[in-house]
Amino acid sequence: MEYVFELDVSGKVEDVVETLLQLHRASCLDKLGDQTAMITAILQSRLARTSFDKNRFQSVSEKLHMECKAEMVTPLVTNPGHACVTDTTLYFQPLNGYPKPVVQIMLQDIRRIYKRRHGLMPLGLEVFCTEDDLCSDIYLKFYERQDRDDLYFYIATYLEHHVPERTAEGYTLQWQRGLLSNYQYLLHLNSLADRSCSDLSQYPVFPWVIGDYSSSELDLSNPETFRDLSKPVGALNQERLERLLTRYREMPEPRFMYGSHYSSPGYVLFYLVRIAPEYMLCLQNGRFDNADRMFNSIAETWKNCLDGATDFKELIPEFYGDDVSFLVNSLKLDLGKRQGGQLVNDVELPPWARSEYHLGSPEDFLQKSRAALESEHVSEHLHEWIDLVFGYKQQGRDAVGAHNVFHPLTYEGGVDLNSIEDPDEKVAMLTQILEFGQTPRQLFVTPHPRRITPKFKSLSQPSSYNASTADSPGEESFEDLTEESRTLAWSNITRLEPQEQHRIHKEAVTGIAVSRNGSSIFTTSQDSTLKMFSKESRMLQRSISFSNMALSSCLLLPGDATVISSSWDNNIYFYSIAFGRRQDTLMGHDDAVSKICWHDNRLYSASWDSTVKVWSGVPAEMPCARKQHFELLAELEHDVSVDTISLNAAGTLLASGTKEGTVTIWDLTTATLLHQIPCHEGTVGDSAFSPDSRHVLSTGADSRLNVIDVQTGMLISSLTADEPQRCILWDGSSVVSGSQSGELLVWDLLGGRVSKRIQGHAGAVTCMWMNEQCSNVITGGEDRQIMFWKLQY
Repeated sequence: MEYVFELDVSGKVEDVVETLLQLHRASCLDKLGDQTAMITAILQSRLARTSFDKNRFQSVSEKLHMECKAEMVTPLVTNPGHACVTDTTLYFQPLNGYPKPVVQIMLQDIRRIYKRRHGLMPLGLEVFCTEDDLCSDIYLKFYERQDRDDLYFYIATYLEHHVPERTAEGYTLQWQRGLLSNYQYLLHLNSLADRSCSDLSQYPVFPWVIGDYSSSELDLSNPETFRDLSKPVGALNQERLERLLTRYREMPEPRFMYGSHYSSPGYVLFYLVRIAPEYMLCLQNGRFDNADRMFNSIAETWKNCLDGATDFKELIPEFYGDDVSFLVNSLKLDLGKRQGGQLVNDVELPPWARSEYHLGSPEDFLQKSRAALESEHVSEHLHEWIDLVFGYKQQGRDAVGAHNVFHPLTYEGGVDLNSIEDPDEKVAMLTQILEFGQTPRQLFVTPHPRRITPKFKSLSQPSSYNASTADSPGEESFEDLTEESRTLAWSNITRLEPQEQHRIHKEAVTGIAVSRNGSSIFTTSQDSTLKMFSKESRMLQRSISFSNMALSSCLLLPGDATVISSSWDNNIYFYSIAFGRRQDTLMGHDDAVSKICWHDNRLYSASWDSTVKVWSGVPAEMPCARKQHFELLAELEHDVSVDTISLNAAGTLLASGTKEGTVTIWDLTTATLLHQIPCHEGTVGDSAFSPDSRHVLSTGADSRLNVIDVQTGMLISSLTADEPQRCILWDGSSVVSGSQSGELLVWDLLGGRVSKRIQGHAGAVTCMWMNEQCSNVITGGEDRQIMFWKLQY
């Protein structure tokens, strides 16, 4: 047969024919490696003879920053050309002028940018102009890693001033606290793990969450409705798993449990054949799959994933989106006949997917699938699936224990392609890697924290009022009002304004304690004095000296009768306000006491002698009474000096920070160490638990604010300030920090940015106190002053 082609090209026909002849000669070579080498040479020669057409710039005043050779990546096809970036725009000009002569993206429109592995090489760059979208605006693959890194650095530097950098941990905190849906969180994790809709070999992977495709009603309140998210698909059927494990144990090294992967180009196109038939035809040499092996029915596909000997695939994001076209044969494709004689048409849906008008509603199917993904059950268990796919159970002993071991070639670093000399073997190996499936880049190496769902929230918070006062409506409503006023205060925390300031010490202020009625303020200082200041008369009422060494912190005992101060002279002093004298001295440490806390008749003292000590006992109220004997209940050992401690609201957990930057979380009910997290460079300045005790916030000499998940010990967010933040207050999402320069900074922790800067002290802010309603703040500074702050609603 004779074929006639009409070519829509702007150049000379002779040039096109010359290129076609060269490509034809390449295709006739015997070896695959030689074919690839010749095609690469032809391409590089063309790229070297051309450059980016500067007439394509949007403005004559644009300044070119860099230009290099690159390829635009789309599913199954990469399009070579020239990339360039100016001071305002990113451009890509394809050699063949397809899909348009030049692709341009304004830098100010870019919201996210990711470095990518492409074909297992660190050469990709993906650019998004939206915060939550699935598909990027452009995906570029470079020939040189340096070109990729230079372009990334230029755009990232531009973005630094406009968009906060997003890390997996930052998204985790937003997801935990309900600012991101399960769907959005999985999208971001996929993106951070190098999964992209432009790369079918690394397409975003989503879990099967529903396990019931036969009932007429979908009951999302029944745990039996859901798939077990703690197991990979291959381990859901115990009988099949036993067979696979038997084979695994008999296999020579390197061993693997599953011969196929949970995500590969073939599986992605299996789901998308109705909207992307050209990709399926391209992948399978111009043919569709056997009609009985096509994506015919949701229930059938799920059954095969449970029972099939080699089918372990997960889902793709489209199953939780709102575009039903992949379930409907709207292109009227001839996808063949099944054995029973019926034509392959729309995907058969489960009985529970129906609308008022007809059974089998794809819109209802997607809506219910999304509702299942966002359900309470999935929210409580999604972290288990994340551990398997993106987390610590992805590789190593934990993967073996979780029955989650795939072929070695599916893992990053599974093979070093550069070490393979034979070009044919290299091409074959790369083809296998790209088509067989790839495990996402590992994002987490410790267990992933669970989501904070309302059910768990109520368990972790102390009850709002005591059982004894349950019958008194006044008590309850007072507590509710306090909670309400706290929420209101924190939502307006940027409106904090300084009211007055008083210089009452000769050195830096180190601690602040305030009486219940707010009238008396007690402060300690490096000038070795404890001062009592009256808010009403604005006058200093008392000045007490215990020793000639600095005092490091102070607190008031319940009842407002006794002030406790810690000192650099290794002692803790008890001062009776009523009798105006020192009432007791606790010689508790072998070095300076750095911080003290009190909860429920227990005193916690941190020291430079590398310990935190827990004491029980109530000091004598009467001066004539026998001196109180403080009993040492526990000693929490550290490697280096402890600079700060904090307690959670219930007094069951303690966080300590050392001079070498380690934050340690202790369970006080058993006096055992839960987690030790080296998360700062230099001294930890301050730490605080969130109101629900799920997170610890720490700040250090390295100017970082770190959020740690209490349950797993995982560092889930880290922000860097311009300078060290010496002390902090927070409600779980917003933070007020006192900085080295004397400013108060209000942080939106979930958004990863500073919301407000308020000028305060002339030197570093060293300590902070906040009232129960969160409407008043008092700060102390290196400028020897105390400052009163008030919320201005």
